[in-house]
Amino acid sequence: MSRNKKILFERKNYIILVFSICVISSGYLFMFGGGSQDPLIFNKEIFSFQRIRLAPSLVIFGFALALFSIIYRKRIR
Repeated sequence: MSRNKKILFERKNYIILVFSICVISSGYLFMFGGGSQDPLIFNKEIFSFQRIRLAPSLVIFGFALALFSIIYRKRIR
């Protein structure tokens, strides 16, 4: 009696998932910094393109890619 265990994801799914985790991590890394040690001093670096537009876009794209990696299934012909 042999049991055939079906693997939940294929190799390609795991590769896409790891890539999406890297994209999400890089998005969060882009959000770091820009703060000031003195609360009375305003730092314009907080509102840079990198922190306001690029980083959140990377995080959202990473989560969408992770969802795609879970849903993706190879077509059988």
